[in-house]
Amino acid sequence: MMRVLLFVATNFAVLVMAAVAMSVLTALGFIPQDAPYIQLLIWCAVFGFGGSIFSLAISKWMAKRATGARVIETPSNDIERWLLDTVRRQAEASGVDMPEVAIFPSPDPNAFATGMFRNSALVAVSAGLLQAMNRDEVEAVLAHEMAHVVNGDMVTLALIQGVLNTFVLFIARLIASQFDRGRFLVFIALQMAFGILASMVVAWFSRWREYRADAGAARLEGAPSMVAALDRLRTWKDQPSRLPDNLAAFGIRGEGLMRLMSTHPPLEDRIARLQGR
Repeated sequence: MMRVLLFVATNFAVLVMAAVAMSVLTALGFIPQDAPYIQLLIWCAVFGFGGSIFSLAISKWMAKRATGARVIETPSNDIERWLLDTVRRQAEASGVDMPEVAIFPSPDPNAFATGMFRNSALVAVSAGLLQAMNRDEVEAVLAHEMAHVVNGDMVTLALIQGVLNTFVLFIARLIASQFDRGRFLVFIALQMAFGILASMVVAWFSRWREYRADAGAARLEGAPSMVAALDRLRTWKDQPSRLPDNLAAFGIRGEGLMRLMSTHPPLEDRIARLQGR
């Protein structure tokens, strides 16, 4: 959901570690310098999917730490009780287990969902969102995040990232092998360059899944509530966010200069789709 996702950022770091590990294994003779393409591709898949799966496995932990999210174990007031009841109702209607529900201390109206499995997810909203929106709008936001959970978007993202990681490592290694000197540095540089291109593909998928989550929210809480929530966010889109971009998950930060790296479509486009325009 996360944007250029915390998931992607963690995955990038793991990719660099994978490159180092592959270079060490090559130096030790475990991976032949002139390994057959199929053997090299298998090694790249092991490290490529390993990075994305590791990123997914720690996504809830990382999200909580990055945002300071507090999971509601026992509601301490009416708002927390209403949040739990709303998410429970939506989870039951969607046929998934009740996720963890959390509030994180940000003045910006934001929300995100993450987790390795549909039935052990985390849905979090900011304090700013609870202050900026009425209950119908917040329910629509929660339904949007629940749609991400129901659709298994994080798992799908991990699979896509794993495939991309594999080919980033594979192509970078093939090209770097043509150099007599500085192979490791060339490998790292190419991996970073191809990783940026791969992130554009991930961003494209992320934009597509936002439209799908909006449609899911409309089914759960009604299109007018979802449109109202998105329209409310438009009033915030020109204000600087104090939430890391990789966790601006509901979308008010998805219209930056680098359109290809944007993980969210423009709010106007999302509203138009919901209104059938």
